[in-house]
Amino acid sequence: MMFTATDLKQYLYCARILYYHHCLPAIRPVTHKMEAGIRAHEDESTREARRSLRPYNLKTAERHFDVWVESERLGLRGQVDLVLAEPDGLVGQAWVVEFKLASRLGDHWKLQLAAYAMLLEEQWQIKVERGFVYLIPLRRAEPLDLTTRLKRQVEAALAQMSRIAQEEWMPEPPKVQAKCRDCEFRRFCNDV
Repeated sequence: MMFTATDLKQYLYCARILYYHHCLPAIRPVTHKMEAGIRAHEDESTREARRSLRPYNLKTAERHFDVWVESERLGLRGQVDLVLAEPDGLVGQAWVVEFKLASRLGDHWKLQLAAYAMLLEEQWQIKVERGFVYLIPLRRAEPLDLTTRLKRQVEAALAQMSRIAQEEWMPEPPKVQAKCRDCEFRRFCNDV
């Protein structure tokens, strides 16, 4: 079974999204918020190509946009918004960057970045120990150390995701039900 890094991010936000996406794949509503995020991401990629590396506290790095990565071993694939390769002379290293239409860093994005780091490490045979979530409305890059602990959490989450998809097991609703307000599957959860 192959998941995407977006599946992982959604699972961590609310496990039911993964359930609906994999167990009821013909149903995938698109919300206004999702469309706005896609447009903002496209605009930000254009701006990023012209911007200095100052938001990342770097002087030099090679920029690689929309990098596809995949691992059969992890059963995971995805597209990294931006990879900063060999930043400031760190040969054999790279940093991952994700653009988000948000004003604060969510925990689900931390594991998404860690997943991208793991995929990039395997595919490019380099070290990825740092990443950034670029908060588009604030025009600020939030740094994140991509630790072994975070990478282990990715593996644990992938194991749980496999169980949900294979057993078609409906997870509990999120503890914070404010998450449900903008969810594309809100009308499916009658117990929330």
